[in-house]
Amino acid sequence: MHVFVTGGSGLTGPAVVAELIAAGHTVTGLARSDAAASRLEGLGATPHPGSLDDLDSLRAGAEAADGVLHMAFGGDFSDPGDMMRRDRTAIETLGRILVNSGKPFVSTSGTLVMPAGRESTERDEPDTAGLAAFRIAGERACLDFAGRGVRASVVRLAPSVHGPGDYGFLGMLVDTARKTGKSAYVGDGANRWPAVHRLDAAILFRLALEAAPAGSVLHGAAENVPFRSIAETIGRGLDLPVVSLTPDEAAGHYASPFMATVYGFDAPVSSTSTRELLGWSPTRPDLLDDIEHADYL
Repeated sequence: MHVFVTGGSGLTGPAVVAELIAAGHTVTGLARSDAAASRLEGLGATPHPGSLDDLDSLRAGAEAADGVLHMAFGGDFSDPGDMMRRDRTAIETLGRILVNSGKPFVSTSGTLVMPAGRESTERDEPDTAGLAAFRIAGERACLDFAGRGVRASVVRLAPSVHGPGDYGFLGMLVDTARKTGKSAYVGDGANRWPAVHRLDAAILFRLALEAAPAGSVLHGAAENVPFRSIAETIGRGLDLPVVSLTPDEAAGHYASPFMATVYGFDAPVSSTSTRELLGWSPTRPDLLDDIEHADYL
């Protein structure tokens, strides 16, 4: 199929684009800059100039496609309401083009929308008062199209989609350890951190486009890792002391108070239903192995 992709030049996107092309699909990718266009071309995709705020560009991309994969998400984390609005508007714009077509539409969310303190499944409801509640509107906007003749599904990615060149949550954590001279966790560090290798996540996105039934919610998480184990692996690799921080201390230690909350958050998830539904079987290195042997340290 010919797939229109947003976010194809970001952190996870290039692996997804490469996976789609390797599987025989063709890809057009939204590109908001010359650098993004060059990266997409290098992967074998066709750049499509535009941005999430350029709704005409989104419509044109979706109209020419056999399926749509929406991964782009951005904005200022100090204004989550604006990020939510931009994401929902983009999803509604893309989805309306696909109404009554039966075409696949896969949107992206995060497992941090789930309730804290217990392992959540794909069938559990997200926490509307939780840490990542600003992602829920986009989930619902996409899934609403499942009742309008679109094979719509949502992939909730783990907060750590790890692999070479990672500048996300885990990359920021390593940078903080280097800058402060210590590798830290919050409290007893028992909070569990969902993780998935980028290449395993790419396979999941492809499977969702190819086969996920309308209305599916999928969890892109291969494991749940105690955060203290992450801090200890980083500390060992950088030869730094590993320390526990109170929540107040963490707010000043990490990049922002929001990041301190993220790193102390306990929201493990199960991906059993996702694996059974699509035959997804993560095989790449786990998070601690990747920290120790990849390019993080």
